[in-house]
Amino acid sequence: MPKINVYLPDDLADSVRESGIPVSAICQRALEQAVQRVAAIRDATATDLDPAALAERLPSFTARLVTVLSLAARRGDPVTTGDLLHGILAEGDNLALQILAAMDIPPSTLTAPEAAEPTSDATGRRFSRPAAITLELAVGEAIGLGHNYVGCEHLLIALTAEPDGAAGETLRARGADARATRRAVSAALAGYAHLRANVAPAKVPDLLAAVRAEIAPLIERIERLESRVD
Repeated sequence: MPKINVYLPDDLADSVRESGIPVSAICQRALEQAVQRVAAIRDATATDLDPAALAERLPSFTARLVTVLSLAARRGDPVTTGDLLHGILAEGDNLALQILAAMDIPPSTLTAPEAAEPTSDATGRRFSRPAAITLELAVGEAIGLGHNYVGCEHLLIALTAEPDGAAGETLRARGADARATRRAVSAALAGYAHLRANVAPAKVPDLLAAVRAEIAPLIERIERLESRVD
C-alpha cells in the first residue's frame, strides 16, 4: 500500500502519540472525504450547469451558497467570478457580507464586474475557468479550516485568492486579499462559536449581528500578535 507522509506541528505530534489514536485510519477517512468533495465540484463545473440540480450535486454546500450559485447562473453564460460575487451580493443575508462589512468594505459599495473570462470549448452553460477554479478553492478553504460544509465565507476567501478572475481584482483593490479575508473569516467563526455558547437560545437569531461587533477586536488582536512575531 502506498505511503503518504503527513507533517504535524511538534505539540500536535506529541499529543497524537500520547493518545494512541489510529492515525492511518483517521487520515484515510479524512482524505477520502476531501477527495469526494473535490471530485464533486470538479464534476459540477465540468458538465452542463443545471441550477436546479446544484443542491443534489453539491451536498456539502450550504443552502445559502447553493442560492448564490443559482443567482450567479442566471446572470451569465459562462458563469464568471463576477457572477459569483454578484450572487453573494444579491443573496443579501450571508456571512460573506458580514465579513466584507467588518473589513470596512460595505457590500452596498461593491459592484460585481461584468468582464468576460476564458472558458472551455464545451457546449452548454459552463463556469469560466477562473470561476471553476474559485469553486474548487472554496472547497479547499473549507477543508483547510476543518469544516464539513462549504459556505459563502469560503467562497469569499476563494474569490480573493483566485489570481485571474475579475472579482478577485475588484476585491483585492478594496483591500480584501486572501490572507486578510481568511483571517477575518476565522475570527468571525470563532466569535460566533463563543457567542453561541454564551447567549441564551432565545437570542440566537441575533447572533450574526453580534458577530460583526466581535470580528473587529479579534482581527486587531491577531494583527498585534503577528506584528510581535514579525
